Amino acid sequence: MNQPLVSIITPTYNHEQYISDCIRSAQEQTFTDWEMIIVDDGSTDTTYAVAKKLAEQDERIKVSTQKNVGIFRLSETYNFALAQSRGKYIAVLEGDDVWLPNKLELQVVGLEGDDDLVLSYGMAYSSSSDLSEDYSLSDLSHFSTSTLANTPIGVATEVLIFKNFLVALTVVIRKEALITIGGFKQSHGLPLVDVTTWIELSLLGKFLVISQPLGKWRFYPNQITKTYTAEISQGFYDFALDFYQRNSDFFESRHFSSEKIHTHFKIQLIEAHSRSGRYKLIRKDFKGARKNYRKSIFCFGFQNTIWKLRSVIGFVFSLFHLDVEGLSKILGKRSYK
Repeated sequence: MNQPLVSIITPTYNHEQYISDCIRSAQEQTFTDWEMIIVDDGSTDTTYAVAKKLAEQDERIKVSTQKNVGIFRLSETYNFALAQSRGKYIAVLEGDDVWLPNKLELQVVGLEGDDDLVLSYGMAYSSSSDLSEDYSLSDLSHFSTSTLANTPIGVATEVLIFKNFLVALTVVIRKEALITIGGFKQSHGLPLVDVTTWIELSLLGKFLVISQPLGKWRFYPNQITKTYTAEISQGFYDFALDFYQRNSDFFESRHFSSEKIHTHFKIQLIEAHSRSGRYKLIRKDFKGARKNYRKSIFCFGFQNTIWKLRSVIGFVFSLFHLDVEGLSKILGKRSYK
């Protein structure tokens, strides 16, 4: 019996330290019927050369490079790779992430067993930049079985608007479903394509959850999610309101009001600006940190007071150019340096 082909989409930019590990983790999969489509977004380091050399030794790997379009046009990179794909399934593996060996095998077997499944996902470790230390494992225990499986179809939709529980590097999508929604989705100034795509797919079919680790993503201060923390929260806010309006009948049938969106994201933006201030402190962008801390302190009244207090402390640290990570260590908190 022939196995279905899985197309692995790997966008990469300045990942010369990581791309070899990424490719190797695909090559070490117990499921071997895959193609890997690597798109280098105009890296200024040796990422493309490293990937090209490894591709010459494995005909399943295809590498191309393009003029840099950046993260705010990320959907163009993803959909360029999607247009080249030949697989029944589309897997996501960005150039600084890695998979565990049985990842694809577990998911393909499950997806092949139920045509109503639009995607599969699982758990992942957040790890140090050299993968020598695993910080944490994504936790799915806070969500109901029906939410995790999106059964009945759409039950996960309103949860995903508030909390993305699908780690991108673990996701495998039925290509037919992805084509139906027009490919990977990016809008409202968001520097990402993951949760916006999952939300659109959640109205089409069920999810297959693999309740075990499937891979690792590197955690470091200069990641996009750390650099644009507040901007991402604002973008999600705008996207959620737009998605609500486009699918008003769906939400009204579930007695879900737009006020829930407003309340949630106002609270989240307070936290997001505080976190963004912290990441800027780490990068010694003291002026930028103060800007974020001020927004966290003064926006949306007295909501989320704990994070406002953290922002006050961070603001003081930014004034005197102090090391907030040193305080975190003293308090027994994780340092992000």
